[in-house]
Amino acid sequence: MKEQASFWRHPAAPQVDLLKARYVTHRFTRHTHAEYAVGLILDGVEEFENRGGTHRAGAGEIVLVNADSVHTGHAGAEDGWAYRMLYPSVEAMAEVTAELALPYARPFFPEQVVRDPELAGLLGRTHTAAERGDDLTASTLMRTLFARMMLRHSTGPRTAAHGATAGARAVRAALEVLDGRLVNPPTLEELAETVGARPFPLLRAFKAATGLPPHAYLTSLRVRRARSLLGAGSPPALVAAELGFTDQAHLNRHFKRIVGVPPAAYRRSAGTYKTG
Repeated sequence: MKEQASFWRHPAAPQVDLLKARYVTHRFTRHTHAEYAVGLILDGVEEFENRGGTHRAGAGEIVLVNADSVHTGHAGAEDGWAYRMLYPSVEAMAEVTAELALPYARPFFPEQVVRDPELAGLLGRTHTAAERGDDLTASTLMRTLFARMMLRHSTGPRTAAHGATAGARAVRAALEVLDGRLVNPPTLEELAETVGARPFPLLRAFKAATGLPPHAYLTSLRVRRARSLLGAGSPPALVAAELGFTDQAHLNRHFKRIVGVPPAAYRRSAGTYKTG
């Protein structure tokens, strides 16, 4: 079956990205999103790794992936899977938690696959309204969707262990270094020396904290920045050079494995209504 994907941001929901896709052979590499990932499986089966386990979501089921949570994605059946995805920002979700007067600002979803027919129907109607360009309906249903989703399936955020360890401090420092050196990143040895740690203990602490080794985290961070630049209208070749990718083909490969569409297609649709 032919693979198709459209990624866009609706004017009525500037803090929410949308994806409508069918994938058969495409595989999402291990990555994170700054946003939450909320999706409805339309048909087929998606299989993905998240929070130390492998999950399978079939038709009618809802996928809930927390922001900054490492996950993958691939077909769990021969014919692949089709789904509609929403990617609400942490800020958008925080607005809803405040309106609901929940005791936490950032919701956490402990279950990554849920079967909730009423919520699934609402999610489908929300996404369809956004696809059709119905601003009032889309914005109203989206706010209702997020509220019901939180009330039914979220808890407060997981609390970190008390007391900052030397490893945790080194990881925080390493994250800052990588954030500032997208184009000319250090070696693991240089990174460890910069943050006052030894290479192997830093590597273990980094993977434990982020779910990714430093080089994979750097790629994910570069793609996040690429989305911002492409959304502002920068051409892919310029974005590749600015963010330290070897060339545009290098950007294309990593971008599609994380976002699900090529950079040029993302640039065309970002900030505008698009179907495909």
